[in-house]
Amino acid sequence: MTKGTDVRELALGVLLEVEGGAEYSHIALRNVLEKYQYLEKRERAFLTRLVEGTLERRIWLDYVIDQVSSVKVKKQKPVIREILRLSVYQLAYMDSVPDAAVCNEAVKLAQKKGFRQLKGFVNGVLRNAARKLPDLSFPGEEEPVRGLSVRYSMPEWIVEDWLEAYGRETAERMLASCYEERPVTIRANQSRITVQELAERLAKRGVAVTKAPYLPYALQIEGYDYLGALPEFREGLFQVQDVSSMLAVEAAGVKPGDYCMDICAAPGGKSLLLAEKTGPEGLVDARDLTEYKAELIRENARRLGAENIRVSVRDASVPDGISEGKADVLIADLPCSGLGVLGKKTDLKYRMTREQQEELAALQRSILSTAQAYVKPGGTLVYSTCTIGRAENEENVRWFLEHFPYEPVSLKGCLPEELTEKLTEGQTLPESFAGEAPEKTMEQGYLQLLPGVYPCDGFFIARFRKKDGQ
Repeated sequence: MTKGTDVRELALGVLLEVEGGAEYSHIALRNVLEKYQYLEKRERAFLTRLVEGTLERRIWLDYVIDQVSSVKVKKQKPVIREILRLSVYQLAYMDSVPDAAVCNEAVKLAQKKGFRQLKGFVNGVLRNAARKLPDLSFPGEEEPVRGLSVRYSMPEWIVEDWLEAYGRETAERMLASCYEERPVTIRANQSRITVQELAERLAKRGVAVTKAPYLPYALQIEGYDYLGALPEFREGLFQVQDVSSMLAVEAAGVKPGDYCMDICAAPGGKSLLLAEKTGPEGLVDARDLTEYKAELIRENARRLGAENIRVSVRDASVPDGISEGKADVLIADLPCSGLGVLGKKTDLKYRMTREQQEELAALQRSILSTAQAYVKPGGTLVYSTCTIGRAENEENVRWFLEHFPYEPVSLKGCLPEELTEKLTEGQTLPESFAGEAPEKTMEQGYLQLLPGVYPCDGFFIARFRKKDGQ
């Protein structure tokens, strides 16, 4: 281990920061990894797995701790609770770490954090867990919602909604997908390098490169240490972006010379792809709510050399009369509950509630009411979210079409046929799929991508055309 650095203590710090609501897990972990860049590769991997795994499995871990502890999780001190969680995770899921080492390191960490009087409690709970884990019982088929909630560490309200909307088989595939390790997806910056050249350069650095699904300019990478250390990233030869996000831009049918608006644009992945498609004769008007978010877009635009992007700070729910009727294409990828990206944002599922989801659906309608005025007659509006749920997706589509002079545009011809005819080699829609068939929804102008069913993030895409003379 790197001298003077306790990786478990770093993990504890991240977990406490996330638990306190100070930061989202992926940002808090990224900040620590950037601060401690001198950590060895194996230490960085250990830290990442420990933080992400403990957060992913929180409901399961709490269930286990409650079975082996005299003090229930909710009544434990925050520091002790997080030490027990990260330690039980190691006992259950990290076989390379001896049980005795897990217990000893947890006791030392408790003492280091000022809880010397509780070292016996920590040691006792963990030794009890190590002994009883193989024989613990969990909720069974008689409690399907609770059983799936504990097994996959998913809040019960999400499990209920997914079961109702998609059926048991599909819902369980979606739940399981949150734990599947997936390579990072990137988009080649074809204004600077070809896809083949990028793949070859990355491979020479020992990065494992494979073709991503659906789009020829998308790749998947893994086996690297730190993204910022790759010269190809610093030189702006690629942008990290999920295929689902790229598909939202593909759905827009952008042409060279188009004036495009991206009203909730940070960190800028869609804006940059719009800029590439509209070319130097076109313009991308990228907006977001804060200067921090706007600077993220500018930073990525500078890195990739995109000069046809104009970035500004604007509240998407506040009308901008100057922009009315100007956009050939408008991308409205709006704030949402994020339930399609739980595999990447592991703590999001604990922060979201049904009530918040309803509030977000209302916010989306407010923004759509404002943004629809910016599209010129005959122009295109693409509405997208990275979530799963009819209130934020299908119901908003129906509401939008009832209130504004737009018509749905079929996504067939815009998106790859593989999305409906053949998902990936050896992968098909489950027989119990309870949602509408993709062929039908694509004809109706929208598509719900489901994690675990499609090889990408959960994402919703809808395309509308503004009626002429409106």
